[in-house]
Amino acid sequence: QVQLTESGGGLEQTGGSLSLFCAAPGQTDGRPAMGWFRQARGLEREFVAVISGNGMDTYYADSVKGRFTISRDNVRNTMTLQMDSLTPEDTATYYCASRREDLPRASMNVGAYIYWGQGTQVAISS
Repeated sequence: QVQLTESGGGLEQTGGSLSLFCAAPGQTDGRPAMGWFRQARGLEREFVAVISGNGMDTYYADSVKGRFTISRDNVRNTMTLQMDSLTPEDTATYYCASRREDLPRASMNVGAYIYWGQGTQVAISS
């Protein structure tokens, strides 16, 4: 069982930046794909950005492309989401997710991820 813990959310103004962090200390077997997803109030959870097990492949939702950057550190078992040029539409709970340990290929499908963090709140004021 892999436990994921997010941190770094908070309140920011439009145009500002935030960094989200995900720690996966128990992820010692394999290098699974990981990703960030978000869920705004009243909406379904949606794909934001994902990264392959070796970090070479990344994919972004159109709504965040050019503003967000996903990265991972496989030595420290951490993942980061750098969010720039934030808008109120980015307000949501952000979740860190991981695929099964033997699946390094990134997927934009929420259902492809079996390990989830508790989420961290991001609120952007206009």
